Amino acid sequence: MAKAKIIVNPYSGRWKGQSSVPAIEAALKEAGVDFDLVCTAGPDHAIELAREAALGGYSPVVAAGGDGTIGEVVNGLMQAAGDQVAGPLAIIPLGSANDFIQTLGTPADLKAACQLLRTGQARAIDVGRVNERYFINDVGVGFEPQVTLESRKIKRLRGKLIYLVAVLRAVRDPIQAHMTIEWDGNQRVSKHILMVSVANGRCTGGFWLTPYAELDDGELDFIFADALSRLQILRFLPEVMRGTHLDKDPVTYGRTRHIVIISDDPLPVVADGEIMTTEAHRLEIEVLPGRLQVLC
Repeated sequence: MAKAKIIVNPYSGRWKGQSSVPAIEAALKEAGVDFDLVCTAGPDHAIELAREAALGGYSPVVAAGGDGTIGEVVNGLMQAAGDQVAGPLAIIPLGSANDFIQTLGTPADLKAACQLLRTGQARAIDVGRVNERYFINDVGVGFEPQVTLESRKIKRLRGKLIYLVAVLRAVRDPIQAHMTIEWDGNQRVSKHILMVSVANGRCTGGFWLTPYAELDDGELDFIFADALSRLQILRFLPEVMRGTHLDKDPVTYGRTRHIVIISDDPLPVVADGEIMTTEAHRLEIEVLPGRLQVLC
């Protein structure tokens, strides 16, 4: 077995990553895993570390953090792989929401996650790409990144409660830009939109936006919701939390390999829980089938 590279985001879970390092090291030693561990120093540092680890022969490369950390490590692995299948990736979940592992089905328990580095089986899954950035769970446009921005202002809460409070704050002045959305080459809408989510996974921020998404079906699930009043948004939220919103009037749901979103207004965009930009005008999103090996 090759040596594993453990990439820890110390800020994940509001500094849970930093405090978890001794427990991670102990669990890996108990599991008999040969490893090197490194902590990230800031945004996108995990991309560089993962790329260097993959090119240096480490296997697996391990994202120890939340969904944003996983997304960065995936970007590094994809850059290193070029046109080949990337990975293997392993995950030690330390985030506030840990959305991606709910679709993947890997354990949230730290010790069990560390054991998977020795006992896990490699599974080929799809990767998404939005413009030049790769994503593994989802891309959100409009209301979802607005919620993410609000969540960054919340300091005292932990876990999924952060996102619920952030949603309630974002409802006060929701971004509802005029967007043109095109998919499957011949489907097109142009109107004011509350939110768009294009996803490989089923859950984001604890909300089941795309509850039937599959990681290895060669497609991305997507939803978009028409512009709504504040009261309509509040009435709609319980449906989204349960994942029962797909057949409701304000929602369009589908699956696609390629989707384009265009707007004259600047759009905030979140990819795997991290703000990608607040000023997008054109997003081209596609699926890359079976391009990543993940231990699960």
